Amino acid sequence: MTQQPSMGPVEWLMLILLSVLWGGSFFFMKVSLAELPTLTIVFSRVAFAAITLGLVLKLMGQLLPRGFKLWRAFFIMGLINNLLPFSLLVWGMTELSSGLASILNATTPVFTILVAHFATSDERISANKIVGVILGLVGVAVLIGVDAFSGFSQSLLAMLAMLAMLACLGASLSYGLAATYGRKFKTMQVKPASVAFGQVTASSLLLLPVACLSIAPGRWLYRRSIPGRL
Repeated sequence: MTQQPSMGPVEWLMLILLSVLWGGSFFFMKVSLAELPTLTIVFSRVAFAAITLGLVLKLMGQLLPRGFKLWRAFFIMGLINNLLPFSLLVWGMTELSSGLASILNATTPVFTILVAHFATSDERISANKIVGVILGLVGVAVLIGVDAFSGFSQSLLAMLAMLAMLACLGASLSYGLAATYGRKFKTMQVKPASVAFGQVTASSLLLLPVACLSIAPGRWLYRRSIPGRL
């Protein structure tokens, strides 16, 4: 029987830091939506990450990843772990509060467990996993508070609100698929920093032409020329 990996103080600290950074991103995405188109926000996010991680790899003395098969995997990972979920979340927050979007995105472990159960042979659904996911969802809802649902009851029947909620859930499903697909890089013996750089770089290349078309300078100037218009 293989020994299950355990988490030490360093791993717990990294997980808490990741939670703070990930949770804070919802607030800043909501603020950015007041001025920028959805795809421009998503492109800026992955492009800045790609530049930063490229510099980090250089400072660490690591070679930039090469090879057709590896970059094909990067493009797939970038699509399901960055481009799709980021776009769905940012668009969803055009109709939902950042708090509600974060609660919906907290369903990611649920989708991850389901995808891993059917796509792998060593990560089956267990009672402990189900209980852990439920407790996690309840914890997120408690931390966010009931105010996050204030707009939910008022716009429950609105088609856009429903589509926005489905978009946030779609982002969670995409993250679940990415978490399972990401196991591929371990078998390819690719270092985590290189995986992160490769996927955000691939996402940036995929988004660049679409983001340029979505900027619409004339429309942006028109909005800025009218006081109080968003």
